[in-house]
Amino acid sequence: MNLSPRPVEATPLAHDRVYRRLRARIMHGDLPPGHALTLRGIGKEYEVSMTPAREAVRRLAAEGALTMSTSGRISTPELSNERIEELAALRALLEVELASRALPRAHMALIERMQTINTNIAEAVAHRDAVSYIRTNLEFHRTLYLRAQAPAMLAMVETVWLQLGPTMRALYGRLRRTEPPHFHRLIIAALRAGDEPGLRLAVRSDVTQGLRMLAS
Repeated sequence: MNLSPRPVEATPLAHDRVYRRLRARIMHGDLPPGHALTLRGIGKEYEVSMTPAREAVRRLAAEGALTMSTSGRISTPELSNERIEELAALRALLEVELASRALPRAHMALIERMQTINTNIAEAVAHRDAVSYIRTNLEFHRTLYLRAQAPAMLAMVETVWLQLGPTMRALYGRLRRTEPPHFHRLIIAALRAGDEPGLRLAVRSDVTQGLRMLAS
């Protein structure tokens, strides 16, 4: 008779669950710049105690997704023009390189998938849904960059996206979009043609144009 204990099913730690859900909200622009948070409020929203809420906030603050004042005030970042320019420059460097590395592996199924995502972006624009727009816009880029097979570089890009999330929400409000980004069509066309210079230019323009308008 086997009396050995049954294995315990692994479950995500509470703080990791809070971290991932709050991280997604910040990255997708669900929270505006300067939005104040409290540990008590986070704990209540995600049904956890103060300890996992505090740990999740510490992780997000370390990634630049949240700011913590000396008095303990927690908020989403309000980026200066200089910081926006810096992050736009990082996007231009990293995302252009990821797109270039992805191009040799950009098979037709990938291109069709990106075209479908761009259709979803159009639906988000039509419904004036800022969070859905930002989420699907990032999905469009991530789908391409995953083909680069450069996980460290992609992780750096996602950290930049995370820091920019609330600012992207503010940018969406200023742009008042009526259609998907023009440069997405150019990205897809360059992928179909195997046009690396055209792809690099389209990606660079797409990831920097709006941000630099916001900083102007």
